Amino acid sequence: QVQLVESGGGLVQAGGSLRLSCAASGSIFSINAMGWYRQAPGEQRELVAAITSGGSTDYADSVKGRFTISRDNAKNTVYLQMNSLKPEDTAVYYCAAKLWKYRLGLLVPGEYDYWGQGAQVTVSS
Repeated sequence: QVQLVESGGGLVQAGGSLRLSCAASGSIFSINAMGWYRQAPGEQRELVAAITSGGSTDYADSVKGRFTISRDNAKNTVYLQMNSLKPEDTAVYYCAAKLWKYRLGLLVPGEYDYWGQGAQVTVSS
């Protein structure tokens, strides 16, 4: 089991920056990947950034060049640095963890089954 606690949301003007943090505890060595999702009112939840246990990163096209996901292994924490924020970035942001699972005796990636509590990010125009 993994517990995720988020912090760092807030209200900023367009063009500003915020950094979200997600501290993990529990079976942290079982984590295959961590990601940041966001969900705006009336919109579907989307994966905006992800980082694997090996350090590989990926981003949604809408945030490439503006957002950076990173990890501090000593603190068991992942971050989402959000720069050049736009009003359309306004959403509740959730961190999520994907754990290794056993399948036919092998360790394989699971799904994003563990979630933080969510952090509101509001960007004014």
